[in-house]
Amino acid sequence: MTLADLLAQGAPPIVAILRGLTPAEAPAIGRALIEAGIRAIEVPFNSPEPTTSIARLQAEFGRTALIGGGTVLTVEAAEALAGTGARLMVTPNTDAAVIARGVALGLDLLPGCLTPSEAFIALAAGAKALKLFPAGTLGTAHLKAVREVLPAGTPFWAVGGTNAETLAEWLGAGAAGIGVGGALYRAGDTAELVAGRARALVEAWRAMPS
Repeated sequence: MTLADLLAQGAPPIVAILRGLTPAEAPAIGRALIEAGIRAIEVPFNSPEPTTSIARLQAEFGRTALIGGGTVLTVEAAEALAGTGARLMVTPNTDAAVIARGVALGLDLLPGCLTPSEAFIALAAGAKALKLFPAGTLGTAHLKAVREVLPAGTPFWAVGGTNAETLAEWLGAGAAGIGVGGALYRAGDTAELVAGRARALVEAWRAMPS
């Protein structure tokens, strides 16, 4: 399963970023997100015991959701992620060696980039989709400008400063989807709190004109 597969199935174009998640919290938070309709979940590698949390999410929800790791900064981290059985690999930066290793491991990649130069480096390394990060710093006008010079149809996900209030703006500017971190989950948040925020995100997407 890939992000493209999820979108083709009609899933919301939202990746939940669970920075700070612990293995003990993972099942309840994952269930809250999936029951709200979000089917792509990322646990950043600067979380406590990230591979344990990712493996638990993958074991419980991997058949219905796309589970992965974020803040993947090294080849070793990419290999550790692949070892969990999860499929999604997200980076905050553009490192050709890390991207190429993720491709070789058969992972679905969202490498982070901000400039056209970084975007083309990521694509040359084998990425098929890109993550604009930090998206909120330069806004939707920047996304539109970068997309104009990329190969037509390159999916670009916006991450950083994204939430239920800005989702329609980003999708309207051509983003394939958004990744949501602090506006959805902060370390220690309860499953009930996360569920409410997740429902608001999905409702904002459903309210958009078709």
